[in-house]
Amino acid sequence: MEYKFNRRISGVKPSPIREIIKMVIANPTIIPLSTGNPSMESIPVEQIHEISDEIFKTRGGQALNYGATEGYIPLIETTKKRLKDAYGIGRDFDDVIITTGGQQGLYLPPSVLCNEGDTVIVESPTFVSGIIAMKENGCHVVGVEMDDEGIRIDGLLDAIKNNDNVKMLYLIPTFQNPKGTTMSLARRKEVYDICVKNNIIILEDNPYAELRFDGEEVPPIKSFDEEGIVIYNGSYSKVLSAGMRLGFTCAPKPIMQKLIIGKQGADCHSNLFFQMVTDEFFKKYGWDNHVKLIREVCEHKAKFMLSCLDKYMDKRVTWTKPQGGLFLWCTLPDGLDGYDFSKFACEKGVAVVPGCCFMVDDDAICSAFRLNYSTPSDENIEKGVKILAAAAAEYIDSHTK
Repeated sequence: MEYKFNRRISGVKPSPIREIIKMVIANPTIIPLSTGNPSMESIPVEQIHEISDEIFKTRGGQALNYGATEGYIPLIETTKKRLKDAYGIGRDFDDVIITTGGQQGLYLPPSVLCNEGDTVIVESPTFVSGIIAMKENGCHVVGVEMDDEGIRIDGLLDAIKNNDNVKMLYLIPTFQNPKGTTMSLARRKEVYDICVKNNIIILEDNPYAELRFDGEEVPPIKSFDEEGIVIYNGSYSKVLSAGMRLGFTCAPKPIMQKLIIGKQGADCHSNLFFQMVTDEFFKKYGWDNHVKLIREVCEHKAKFMLSCLDKYMDKRVTWTKPQGGLFLWCTLPDGLDGYDFSKFACEKGVAVVPGCCFMVDDDAICSAFRLNYSTPSDENIEKGVKILAAAAAEYIDSHTK
């Protein structure tokens, strides 16, 4: 039989990061400096076990039944309180739902706000699964280059001027994935004002908000959203457990009503048992104590990887120095292909993510690659960076003669 697929999905390639995960699982000798999992050290397995036992003993039937599409009400209230207390997020016109991972919070907004062919502007580079979510919903995705303060204003204005039906701007302003950089407050306000003027919705993706270990906090764009143009997307994956697949979205109520309808069609509701576990964990153990642990782990691993790069990496390679989050961004000399280098590094025994994966046009040549420091052990960080450094020197020498 000849299969004919929806034209929106036909041109979308699978996430290369998911493919790398499969490759690493299939060959455990490869050192993964690639995927952005939380550190195993930060997952509170024993506390989750204890809470799970209590829920099964006292509320097992409820926990294993259907739940509301919007989410488990106590967790919604816990989430609202954290957003308000820690980040100043949440106006009278806003509401919050629990999503099935932060990824659902990326997929639903374009599915309810964008018609096929509408334009979504993104940072370049940006999170590959964010690009996929937009493309799967039939959006025309336009990338705008970044500088040290975030998305470039001149590029943003050009993209708005030169593209039809610009509906949404997708941003990761804090500890950006993949670069690890943070947008300045001045740039955030400038971007917000431009979007207000041009009637553009901002989808602010902030899964790494709790992971700052250096520098000063920068307020989320949603915290000064008085016009109701910002959808804020967060995740419990990076602060509790990635496998629970729980996130949250804060958006103006008229948008939220449509997001709920979209979610009803997608999954009916998010896992109720894990919502109950998450709510009980933060009520029993508190946000701040747990977040402090995560930040300490991330700080140690980030600074250890940076020290290894300083010690071993070829000086012709440059890299960012994040103040939080899970990633840093390495760049080879101009003209070299990060994708080709990533394959070469994998053959040597270390996995990284090529920079082209984070571009709107993933066939374009990109000289960069992304490293993750949260997942590997210290031993594997040092061993992996040593292998990577030797591979980089060999690769650069062989391609620049």
